[in-house]
Amino acid sequence: MKSIGVIPARYESSRFPGKPLVDIAGKTMIQRVYEQCIKVDQLQDVIIATDDQRIYDHVKNFSGKVMMTDKNHPNGTSRIGEVISQNEAYDLVINIQGDEPFINPKQIDALISEMKISKKDIGTVAKKIDQEGPLFDPNTVKVIFDKNKKAIYFSRHPIPFQRGIEEKNWLIEHTYYKHIGLYAFRRKPLLDLLDLPITPLAKSESLEQLIWLEHGYDIAISISQYESFGIDSPEDLEKALLNFNL
Repeated sequence: MKSIGVIPARYESSRFPGKPLVDIAGKTMIQRVYEQCIKVDQLQDVIIATDDQRIYDHVKNFSGKVMMTDKNHPNGTSRIGEVISQNEAYDLVINIQGDEPFINPKQIDALISEMKISKKDIGTVAKKIDQEGPLFDPNTVKVIFDKNKKAIYFSRHPIPFQRGIEEKNWLIEHTYYKHIGLYAFRRKPLLDLLDLPITPLAKSESLEQLIWLEHGYDIAISISQYESFGIDSPEDLEKALLNFNL
């Protein structure tokens, strides 16, 4: 099974314009993501997919692989679909977020290993929540899954609700998992996903993965022990620099 990692990177961002090119201790965010990904043993290739000439030129400048894509893609999955439609050699596609400069290569390797075992068309990652803050933060997506590690539901709300238990004790009474936005797709299902219409649950939660669940796709869950930290704002960057050693 040949695997490729694709990193969507847009310059425009309502909360953090130019985010991929922001400096993080001497290297840009997108360069740090790329350099982490090329350490992954089971990835045969890594490519950045962008719609911005500044990002394209910068990646070329540090000798990374990059492809210019259409500006009108509605999301990163769609942008990745354009890349894969022109690269038929790969069986498995890993969607890697371009705003996680500290992503652990072992996390990606573990997801690929899960997909080699699983017969599911899609895979993603979850990590145990050990603090109350993320549990009740709607920006931290939660996931529940069955005993076979097949996703049941993703939500911005803590799931399950614990009736009769004070919220301060929820983490004591039950194990909760947050969703980490790292995805694996088999090639043909990925291209099929691009034509799916938005669904009621996905619209309500504003979560793309619910479109796939509502249309009947199974999503395998890889349990990770590694922390993940996406940077959505300048404030997030400040927090990240305090928590990760460069």
